[in-house]
Amino acid sequence: MKPKLIPGQKVICLNRKASFNYFFLEFLEAGISLKGSEVKSLRDGKGSIADSYAVDNNGEMFLVNSHIPLYRQSSYNNHDPKGNRKLLLKKKEINKLIGRINQDGLTLIPTKLYFLKGKVKVEIAVAKGKKLFDKRQVKKTKDWNREKARFLSKNNK
Repeated sequence: MKPKLIPGQKVICLNRKASFNYFFLEFLEAGISLKGSEVKSLRDGKGSIADSYAVDNNGEMFLVNSHIPLYRQSSYNNHDPKGNRKLLLKKKEINKLIGRINQDGLTLIPTKLYFLKGKVKVEIAVAKGKKLFDKRQVKKTKDWNREKARFLSKNNK
């Protein structure tokens, strides 16, 4: 699946493993509270959200286990590379997400980290985990579609 290109958007990193492990039900864009050295490091194109997830803590959402490496030119005021980062959402959105997580057994997975008009944004998906047989079925379907396309292109020549 090729990501959609939006004017003024510069993608920093994608979570490609997430689409293999989860079914996405809904997408949401959130701001993220960062220090200056974190933003500088992200401007260099470094950062990873591969094993991260979002969790609520006292009515606030935090991004856990995301990795933003240290910025070399920063001195004493550098940041924690694996620290929790606060997500900037409206109270109504937070309450809705907390309700879905607690009631339906869903989780919040970041799928994309990007700059939009100079601000760092994270795309969060409300997701449900795939079982092993679901993963097998998705792989079978992809393989079959590839074979079908190959067969049809052979017959058209």
